[in-house]
Amino acid sequence: MTHTLSATRHPASVTSAARPAARRALTGGAVAGPLFLALGVAQGLARDGFDFTRNAISQLALGEAGWIQTVNFLLTGVLLIVGATGLRRALRGGTGGTWGPVLVGVFGASFWAAAIFPADAGAGFPAGAPDTATLSGHGAAHMVAGTVGYLALCAAFVVLARPLAARGHHGWARASRLVPVAVLAGFTASAAFVPAFTAGAGLGLLWLAAVTARLAATPTPRLAVAPANR
Repeated sequence: MTHTLSATRHPASVTSAARPAARRALTGGAVAGPLFLALGVAQGLARDGFDFTRNAISQLALGEAGWIQTVNFLLTGVLLIVGATGLRRALRGGTGGTWGPVLVGVFGASFWAAAIFPADAGAGFPAGAPDTATLSGHGAAHMVAGTVGYLALCAAFVVLARPLAARGHHGWARASRLVPVAVLAGFTASAAFVPAFTAGAGLGLLWLAAVTARLAATPTPRLAVAPANR
């Protein structure tokens, strides 16, 4: 009697050769947000005239030491796009495997745009800047980049809730659908209270790091092999 084996691929599986590469790429995505925030907070505490209650972290790209924040934007964009490639490998063929990585990649690209088009000076920073900022062309482009990027991130959270649930992380999946509400609420309140924007943006970055780390730590289902043509 002869048997032929047919392999049925689990929707969320990847090849064994791709798994280590996917985990390495996912690690890049997991560290992007915390690294960006850590460097931003360190600069905000060190730069004269910067006030977290009045100034956005983006404004740290202005002034003599602004190159540090510009590099921070560029590096974060690289890490996020690397993380997006890791998500694509880890979720290949399964739920969220197409749009989740694409949306995270758009979010990463928005950091590059933010580096190219700096925010406007205002609220007393850099030193000597007026309290009221005048919207310039590059400042408008910076705002558009941030808006598009964080809308993409919020959409990514909703998409990634599906593979989280498929792996049994139902609490994570529910939280991933709720976090966008808090992020968008922070953006909405930012016109009256700048720290609300910082909190919303920071929450989005940290939740993306947590979700990426969770997906990286979840064992990828193996290929199921079933007998056929017995």
